Amino acid sequence: MTTEAFDPASWEEQLIADLRANGGRPSAGPLKGHPILLLYSTGAKSGERRRSILTWSKDGNDMIVAGTAGGSKVTPAWVANVAKTPNVEVEIGTETFPATATVYRDGRERDRLWNQHVEQIPSFGEYPSQVGDRTIPVIRLSRSA
Repeated sequence: MTTEAFDPASWEEQLIADLRANGGRPSAGPLKGHPILLLYSTGAKSGERRRSILTWSKDGNDMIVAGTAGGSKVTPAWVANVAKTPNVEVEIGTETFPATATVYRDGRERDRLWNQHVEQIPSFGEYPSQVGDRTIPVIRLSRSA
């Protein structure tokens, strides 16, 4: 019996095609039905364009994402990217638009946004117990004028 090795790049490309075909919500797999966006940022060290696939929630007209890294003890690199260069591009479904990222690492607004994020996406409530001593950063993405 032949077992094919998992190819993350191929999985990402299939997921993105599914997102684009289904208004920003995957139709299959572990993320089925979740609201997903593509975040394009500038690498904090490399200066190169980077793509991140993120689950998001709403706060008014803004999109909220969290630097969970799937429960990793390390903050994902995209958080450093948007902290250094907050001008980003967001793709949801078939729409792509410029946005500004605001990173909340602590404080009352971070806590409010985190709690709201977990209310909208309950599975995120499991991450704080998985990430060790780090506080999960919460990022607001606001459409640019």
